[in-house]
Amino acid sequence: MNHTLPGAPYFHYGDPGLMVEGLSLAALAQEHGTPLYVYSKAAMQGALAAYQAGFAGRKAQICYAMKANSSLAVLQVFARAGCGFDIVSGGELARVRAAGGDMQKVIFSGVGKTRLEMRDALAAGIGCFNVESEPEIEVLNAVAVSMGLRAPISIRVNPNVDPKTHPYISTGLKGNKFGIAHERTLATYQHAATLPGLRIVGIDCHIGSQITEEAPYLDALDRMLDLVQAIEATGIALEHIDFGGGLGIQYYDEVPPAADALWAKLLQKIDARSLEKHTLMIEPGRSLVGNAGVCITEVLYLKPGEQKNFCIVDAAMNDLPRPAMYQAYHAIVPLQPSTASAVHTVYDVVGPVCESGDWIGRDRALAAQPGQQLAVMSAGAYCMSMASNYNTRGRAAEVLVDGDKATVIRARESLSELFRGECLAD
Repeated sequence: MNHTLPGAPYFHYGDPGLMVEGLSLAALAQEHGTPLYVYSKAAMQGALAAYQAGFAGRKAQICYAMKANSSLAVLQVFARAGCGFDIVSGGELARVRAAGGDMQKVIFSGVGKTRLEMRDALAAGIGCFNVESEPEIEVLNAVAVSMGLRAPISIRVNPNVDPKTHPYISTGLKGNKFGIAHERTLATYQHAATLPGLRIVGIDCHIGSQITEEAPYLDALDRMLDLVQAIEATGIALEHIDFGGGLGIQYYDEVPPAADALWAKLLQKIDARSLEKHTLMIEPGRSLVGNAGVCITEVLYLKPGEQKNFCIVDAAMNDLPRPAMYQAYHAIVPLQPSTASAVHTVYDVVGPVCESGDWIGRDRALAAQPGQQLAVMSAGAYCMSMASNYNTRGRAAEVLVDGDKATVIRARESLSELFRGECLAD
């Protein structure tokens, strides 16, 4: 079993306690309060470097899947590193613009694009729409024609490959809502090529998220490359091959393949088909930010029971939704390491929200005390971006650490901000 602290070496124990890069997490919590999200810029850059190493010497574009964490300062880190962005809404398009992203490096995915979103993206000059259904192709064509433009498109293929991940984050099986069925893809390309408002630029595939094995990627790539050759045999040229994202991270004992090692194997398959002339695209999200963040929370109460002991903390399912939504595991560690003589008790770590599903961790051995602070690890992806105001709880503050410098990149939400836009009926 892998006992390495998730996020190491950027998160590590030192003096005084758990550190992020050169700063004490306890000191950050003291200054900014809890719950508190803290991100390591170096961890993001280190994860990105593995992808960049895997693409060295190739025509390639990395597009950060910003649904994982869409905070503006996080987007800014990747924009300055030359990344494009994979977006799934008009709101995300606006965030890319606000963060200084390059519109020509934006890919618009998602099954439910509205006409307004299409118009805004076309006007912005984005690089590509990943279209996900035959009806969407017709609507996008009509919108583009009405604007006197041609929409650059890539068709998202559903290869019917099992990614061996949680069913809620599987996207490449026949029963999933995403993409166009493998057997319909060639005919769909041939039809799209006849439409005046569309310009075919690529092909796309995404099979799921938190994938920790190589085999699903290799199987999906084989099916995708078969299609590339069949499509181009009809005279339709493809400029790029987009293989999506989904590479997993360590939450507990997972050992996902390294990004550069995985891409070496995928590139071998591409080269074997003599398809290296195509620009390669990838859309990583979780693997760039997941282990670059933690959520600091304070123990409020310890509640013993006949069947369960509860460690009640001030972070809740509105702050950290993954456990409630996916039964996901996050390591929970003390900011100050326990002494050798400390007595550990097994707790369910739960939040204050009025739901039995409001839990952060099940059956965790902790030497916990009220007032103690804990770090919920691997919280950089799909935590703050999915946070809510349920129970009229303000969203947590966010801090970005760069070496020994900390910047508040999102202020804690105030109660007055929660009421903004509402009014009484009379």
